[in-house]
Amino acid sequence: MTKTLITGANKGLGFETARRLLAAGHTVYVGARDPERGMRAAERLGARFVRLNVTDDVSVAAAVETIEAEGGLDVLVNNAGVEPRQADGGFVLPAATTADDVRSVFETNVFGMVRVLHAFLPLLRRSANPVVVNVSSGLGHAPALADPAAPEHFYPGLAYPSSKAAVNMLTVQYAKAFGDIRINAADPGFTATDLNHNQGTQTVEEGAEVIVRLARIDADGPTGTFQNAAGVLPW
Repeated sequence: MTKTLITGANKGLGFETARRLLAAGHTVYVGARDPERGMRAAERLGARFVRLNVTDDVSVAAAVETIEAEGGLDVLVNNAGVEPRQADGGFVLPAATTADDVRSVFETNVFGMVRVLHAFLPLLRRSANPVVVNVSSGLGHAPALADPAAPEHFYPGLAYPSSKAAVNMLTVQYAKAFGDIRINAADPGFTATDLNHNQGTQTVEEGAEVIVRLARIDADGPTGTFQNAAGVLPW
């Protein structure tokens, strides 16, 4: 049975991805920072809980030990992410954004992804069909943000899109480095979740579609791609 870890899976896209992969026959680990929320989500789903804070080396190492002891890992979905917003849900504008603000977003969205992927590489490479899905965003696509006619152009913030652009580049480089692992980036689209104060225009069911699809690819599937629900996107 395919063993899958999803980071940030106690709610939103991570929770819906876990639900869909469980239905497809995966054994799913719900990774979450908060034990109470994580265990509650795992119980609701019929999944396994593993405490995992992507910004903490000790937490990640402990999660590796737990999952290794229970048989290893086949699929890693790097879903945990943050987006800076004002208390009222408004955007944090460039004039108000400091280096520390950007660093805090990168700590989760970029360094956290690297930390988790690096730690789980030995387990993934023992799998007969290892797969990694890095949850990115269309906001990480520079041509779209630069095009006044593109829907993404409206987004004013600095930290979130630049972090997702980094996720895209990391996906390319990891895919080149590890040809034995299918590694792709997913753009779930503008999905209503707590991340964006539920301002998105899609449901989590719609947003999770591409994540689930990429998590279920086989050894002949694509690698080093950026995809949304409609298919492959240009980098």
